[in-house]
Amino acid sequence: MPAWLFALFAGAFVLYTDDYVIAGVLPEIAREFGVGEARAGQLVTVFSVTVALAAPVAGIALARVSRRLLFGAALLIFIGANLAAAVADSFTMLLILRVLAALAAAAATPALFAYAAERAPEGRTGRYVAVVALGVTGSLAAGVPIGTWIGGRFGWHATFLAMAIAGAAALVFLLGTLPYAERAGGVPGIAEQLRVLGSPPVSLGLAANCVLMTGSMMMLTYQASFFAAVSRADVDQRALAFALSGTAGLAGVWLGGLATDRWGPDRSLRVGIGSFVGTMVVLWVLGFFRPVPLFVIVAIGTVQGGIAFWNAPAIQARLYLLAGPVAGQALALNTSGTYLGVALGGAVGGLTLSWAGAEQLPIVAAVLGAGALVLLGVAARAAQTPVATRLRARSGARRPGR
Repeated sequence: MPAWLFALFAGAFVLYTDDYVIAGVLPEIAREFGVGEARAGQLVTVFSVTVALAAPVAGIALARVSRRLLFGAALLIFIGANLAAAVADSFTMLLILRVLAALAAAAATPALFAYAAERAPEGRTGRYVAVVALGVTGSLAAGVPIGTWIGGRFGWHATFLAMAIAGAAALVFLLGTLPYAERAGGVPGIAEQLRVLGSPPVSLGLAANCVLMTGSMMMLTYQASFFAAVSRADVDQRALAFALSGTAGLAGVWLGGLATDRWGPDRSLRVGIGSFVGTMVVLWVLGFFRPVPLFVIVAIGTVQGGIAFWNAPAIQARLYLLAGPVAGQALALNTSGTYLGVALGGAVGGLTLSWAGAEQLPIVAAVLGAGALVLLGVAARAAQTPVATRLRARSGARRPGR
């Protein structure tokens, strides 16, 4: 694999770490600025909401910008925002700087996936996308814990400084490895872009990803609550389950990429989402046999972690193959839907926890997963219609199942 692909991995790792790492130092930020932890938590919320809203706009507005220029400018803004955050003297200023960093992430992150898919050799789209997706999973497994440790050891200012340094390293890596030559091919007009993005094969796939993310992130967010409700696992044992789940997520991303290349995105998604639904049903049934032995919970939690990330390469590759020259914009919308799914997962999970109890979380997640499977089935059938075929031909999109 080329060096630039690992530079894309580094970019994804840094940008996604910056989103989540603040959660680990929120108490220290709240104390220094004299605000409640709930208000300090808006630093996380405003970043996610900004990315969700700005990514589609940036995808369309910056479609004709050179990728080297886009990545370079976005990372320079990201570095500057984090350096300023390290010396911010008010909570309001810190909030503004988080919005600035999020705008940089919104412009760059979908383009990282699109660039990898565009330059992947025949039959290796899934693997190339999986390498970038490993940066996302790795940010959760390693980036956030490291950033939190830095904040605990040297203060929260050091966490922002570390993110700026990491951003600078990613910038040097990207500019040092990305080819100067851009792939030939024009960008369709705004009307044509919107026509492709609104077509059922693309739009229903985007909706399916949002629904699936709602279910999977709901379970990941409230996994500790579920484990506590159905087993006697203590905090250390639950931490072990989380660690194994995160490790399985890294394996799941890569295996999902291999499956996408071997089977095609649609079949890979059917297997991945079907496995997710099956796992959720098993967890729900186990809730009737409380307390569940720890080794059972750890084993199933590990499988769940792998499955949760299996689908990422297939979703990205599917959109790229369907949207063609509008792939960057489609992936930007997918980024928006992913962040929306994370937010909805927290809300739906919270309501389920309050009204029905933690043991009912898996069945709600299973219903959401089944809904995503139905949406993808309809999207796959829509992709075979004559209207969809003509639309792809007019826009220059690649044929699905390449």
